[in-house]
Amino acid sequence: MTVPALWQPRLGACPGPAGTRFRVWAPASRQVELVVETPGTGRHARPLPTGADGLFEARFVDLGPGDLYRFRIDGQGPFPDPASRCQPEGVHGPSMVVDPTAFDWSDRTWTGVPLEDLVVYELHVGTFTPEGTFQAAQRRLPYLRDLGVTAVELMPVADFPGSRNWGYDGAALFAPARCYGQPDALRRLVDEAHRLGLAVLLDVVYNHVGPDGAYLHAFSPFYFTDRHASPWGAGVNLDGDGSTHVRAFFIENALHWVHEYHVDGLRLDATHAIEDDGPRHFLAELAARVKASAPDRQVLVIAEDSRNLATIVTPPDEGGWGLDAVWADDLHHQIRRRLAGDADGYYQDYRGTTADIAATIERGWFFTGQRSAFLDAPRGTDPSGIPPRRCVVCVQNHDQIGNRAFGERLHHQIDLAAYRAVSAMLLVVPETPLLFMGQEWAASAPFLFFTDHQPELGRLVTEGRRREFARFAAFADAATRERIPDPQAEPTFLASRLDWEEPAREPHAGTRRLYAALLALRRRETALRADAATEVVALDESTLAVRRTGAADTLLAVVRLAGGGTVDLGSLTGAAPSAPASRGGSGHGWAVVLHTEEDRFAGDPAPPTLRLDDPPAADFVRPGTILLTTRPVP
Repeated sequence: MTVPALWQPRLGACPGPAGTRFRVWAPASRQVELVVETPGTGRHARPLPTGADGLFEARFVDLGPGDLYRFRIDGQGPFPDPASRCQPEGVHGPSMVVDPTAFDWSDRTWTGVPLEDLVVYELHVGTFTPEGTFQAAQRRLPYLRDLGVTAVELMPVADFPGSRNWGYDGAALFAPARCYGQPDALRRLVDEAHRLGLAVLLDVVYNHVGPDGAYLHAFSPFYFTDRHASPWGAGVNLDGDGSTHVRAFFIENALHWVHEYHVDGLRLDATHAIEDDGPRHFLAELAARVKASAPDRQVLVIAEDSRNLATIVTPPDEGGWGLDAVWADDLHHQIRRRLAGDADGYYQDYRGTTADIAATIERGWFFTGQRSAFLDAPRGTDPSGIPPRRCVVCVQNHDQIGNRAFGERLHHQIDLAAYRAVSAMLLVVPETPLLFMGQEWAASAPFLFFTDHQPELGRLVTEGRRREFARFAAFADAATRERIPDPQAEPTFLASRLDWEEPAREPHAGTRRLYAALLALRRRETALRADAATEVVALDESTLAVRRTGAADTLLAVVRLAGGGTVDLGSLTGAAPSAPASRGGSGHGWAVVLHTEEDRFAGDPAPPTLRLDDPPAADFVRPGTILLTTRPVP
C-alpha cells in the first residue's frame, strides 16, 4: 500500500522521481532559504521562491532521501522543518528527507478493528521494554495478541528534547522520536501488528507544543494566540487570523500518521484544552477529514476530554462532531475513591458508592450536568442514546498513575483480591475497556513522570512538579515534597520500565491468567457483545451486579468490592431462562463461568460459596467477582 491519492503531503520535504519538493509556510517572512547540510558537501543555502498564501517552495533534482536540511528565515536560524519526517540529531538539529512510499507494506488487505471489538492496551515505547525501542515493542506484539487485546495504543512518539519523555512535550510533530528508532522501525511495528490482527492507535497532541525544540513560532506568528489560554501558555490559533493554515497543519499531521504509518486511529490529547470559536469546530473538521481520506478501512478518532460532552461523539448529521469515542474517566475516579480512598483534587466530586459506580456504568459517565465541587460549576451533559462503546473506560492509565507523586498503580494501594474483582468488572462492562501496560500481571514497576530537558528548564520542571502537590494534604510538608522523584533523574525513568520476568512468577502469573481468561470470555460470549442489553444494580454497600443479556444467553457478574458477607441474588437470578446448570447448582439454569478466587488466579484462594436454591445467595469471604451464565459451561 502506498500513500493514497486521496491524500498527498502538502508541507515539508516530499521526494519523488523528479527530485524533492520543499515547501514551508512562513507568511510574515520576506525570504526563506533551504540550507543543505548533508555531510561531505558542506553547508550551502538555496533560495525558495515565494508562492501564494505565505508558502515558499522549490524542487531540487539533486536532493533526495537521506539528505539533511534546515530553513533560514529572513537571515535567522537555520531552523528544522516544522513538518520534518526525521530528526536524526535531535529536535534542534537538521531535518532529514524521508521517502514514506519506499516501505514495503504487507497489510494490503487489512481494514482495521471496529469500535465494537476494541480492547485497548496503552503503552509507552520507552518503558514498555528494557530496550525502549519500536523494534523491541514489536517483538512483544505476539504476547499482546495472545493476551487477547485487539488494539495497541502508543503514547505520543513525536520527537522531543533529550532521550526520555512521556511524549507530551513533542517538538517535531511529524518525526518519530529518534531514541525509539527510525521511521521505518515504526512502520515495521505497525505492519507486524496488522499481520497479528492488532490495530494500532497513536496518541497525538494538538493543544500545545513542547517548551523546548518546537520552532513553529520562528516560521509564523499565527500558530498561537493570546485570545485563548491553555495550561501550557498561549492557546493554539484555530479561529483567528491565519488559522486556516494552522488548522491545515495539524490536520495534515493527523493524516500523515494515518497514511504514512498506517495507524488505525488517533487518540487526541486533552481536547478540552483545544478552544475554537469558529463556525465549525476543529475536532469536527479533523474527524471528517481523517475518515474521508481512508474510506476503505476503519480509522478511529478518540478524544481525551474531561467535560463529558455528548456532542463530541454524536454523529455530524445529528449536530455533533463525529468522533468515534471519548475517554470517560468517571468510572476510574469512582473506583479509586471506593477502593483506595482518594479524596483530593477532582476525587472530591466522587463518593465511590456501589450505587454511583452502577450509575456510571449504565450511563457511560457519571456527571451529566450536576455541580462539580472541584470546578465550582456544572459539569457534563446527558449521554442518553450514546452507544456505551463510545466511552473508553479504565481502572488505570498513564495519567491516573503517572500524575500521582510516586507513580503508584491501583494494585500497589489495594489488596490483590479487590484488584482481581474490579478487573473482572472492567472487562464485562458495555464500554470500551483500556488496559495500561503491565496492568494484566499487576506489575511492580511504578509509572513516574520523567523528562530530559536541558538543565535550567529541567530545574524548573522539577520545582514545578513538586510545587503541584503542595495543595494536597499528604504533601503539605516541604520535606515530604522533596521525596517526590525528580523527573529529570535517569533512575526515575528506569524505575518505570516493566520487568518482563514478572509475568512468569506468582502472584503476577495468576493475575495474567485472569486477564487472559476474561479477555477470552469477552471475545467469546454473545452476552458481552456491543448490542447486548445491560443492567447494573447496587446490591448492597459493597456489592454490585452487572447483567448483560444477549440474543441467546445472559451473563451475570456479581462484584464484591470490599470485605466478606452474604449477598442476596434473588432479584437477579430469578428471571433467568430455564437451562441445565453446570458447576453452579440447579433450579435456576445458571452456571458458573469463573470466579476471581480460583486457585489458578489467586495464590491464596478464598473462594465464595454460591447457593442457587431458594433463596439464591453468594457468601463472600473477601472481595471477588463471580461470573455466571445461562448456558451450559464445558
